[in-house]
Amino acid sequence: MAFRNTYEDTAYADAYAKLEFPGTYFLAYRDLPDIFAMHVKGQRALDVGCGTGRSTRFLRKLGFEAVGIDIAGEMIQRAQALDPRGDYRLVADGDLGQFGDEEFNLTLAAFTFDNIPTVEMKVKTFTEISRVLKGDGRIVNLVSSPEIYKHEWASFSTKDFPENRWAKCGDQVRIIVTALEDKRPAVDVIWPDEDYPDVYRRAGLETVSAYRPLGKECEPFEWVNETRIAPWVIYVLKQTGN
Repeated sequence: MAFRNTYEDTAYADAYAKLEFPGTYFLAYRDLPDIFAMHVKGQRALDVGCGTGRSTRFLRKLGFEAVGIDIAGEMIQRAQALDPRGDYRLVADGDLGQFGDEEFNLTLAAFTFDNIPTVEMKVKTFTEISRVLKGDGRIVNLVSSPEIYKHEWASFSTKDFPENRWAKCGDQVRIIVTALEDKRPAVDVIWPDEDYPDVYRRAGLETVSAYRPLGKECEPFEWVNETRIAPWVIYVLKQTGN
């Protein structure tokens, strides 16, 4: 089945533009400031797959000079409307040709690779990201864990899609973002933990650290499975040999 990016849709982009960090999404971003402080030197950041600018604005609040890029024009338009002073740019799929070599200290890809369907395109995109990264720079790749498509969550539901349980690497899976007004399922591509290292290796990258954030009882959310199953995986990557 051909893959169509859920976010290249006007109505879905409108709904997504209102989304900040509710519930399960909070866990995706909670630990990023400490991760950046531990691994990143310098302030130039590229937000790859910025969507409506949520992650780019997050980076700017942390003091980064951030540029947001996306392949979906609908998303870029809303990012620019929400943040007129921000730097948001439309790019072709996997093409960072408008940027020079070694421009950035950090590239953040938050959920971006959930929507890149093939190993070849993943490798191509990571290779381009690596090219624009300084030698001592870091890539932070935040992805959905395979478990997120098999359970219920504070901000997501998958109970209507039992077929997700049998999905293999590269298969399409569906998930409803319950925090959105638009309740149509998002279509993602599942990519298990054990399959990412090969992608990284082929792109000349290696893993520095991996984090799997869990919810805490003291946090102001009604967690469902978040305290025992990590919905996200955060990989910190570097260029091989650096």
